[in-house]
Amino acid sequence: MQTERLPVIILVRPQMGENIGAAARAMLNFGLTEMRIVDPRDGWPNPRAVAMASGAAGQVLDRARIYPTLAEAMEGVDFAFATTARGRELSKPVHSPATAMEMARAHEGRCAIIFGPERTGLENDDVARANAIVTVPVNPDFPSLNLAQAVLLMGYEYGRELLPAEPSPHHGRPEAIQPADRLEIEKLGDHFEERLTEAGFFFPDTKAASMRLNLRNMWSRLALTRGDVRVLHGILRQLTRR
Repeated sequence: MQTERLPVIILVRPQMGENIGAAARAMLNFGLTEMRIVDPRDGWPNPRAVAMASGAAGQVLDRARIYPTLAEAMEGVDFAFATTARGRELSKPVHSPATAMEMARAHEGRCAIIFGPERTGLENDDVARANAIVTVPVNPDFPSLNLAQAVLLMGYEYGRELLPAEPSPHHGRPEAIQPADRLEIEKLGDHFEERLTEAGFFFPDTKAASMRLNLRNMWSRLALTRGDVRVLHGILRQLTRR
């Protein structure tokens, strides 16, 4: 992703350092690195934010810029989304996160996503500075999202079309627990047939072909790992040594 085109994340009057740090982690999960903070309650820098950010501290928090007002924090931004769960008297387009972030990906300039304080959310004066509103469809009886959760949701919606495709569920697994491929299963079946033939298992001859077919069919149904295949080969070798 091109850094200069990525959305700016603006946190307005955030209250807890832990939430700022968690928001930084959520940003970096989806490749977002530019955080701007407006008038943080507990000042800046904040050691609790750094502790919560973990590996995102260097790439996000260390580069975060602090501003006294939202107007100043929107320097260089030509389109902004305000996130809010409350209805507003202001006449602005209202979008879901998916629609808003589709617009952000298509935007040629620099856009920002604005998040309000944990306790009260954005004020009307803050929302008035945005071009559009983003509202998450949640339980109306409990519409509140944690700051980091909201950042994570928006980051996911922005990045899901740009980040690498969904990895294989077996990516990164130790080889022993990766699924055996068809050739490995085929060789295991050959090994069993050889040993069973030596033991006289395929009897009488008139049924040998169907017995072999059933055995092959059984192997194809089993979800064996590469480790399983190695163990079964080892068992056969050990049994035939006696």
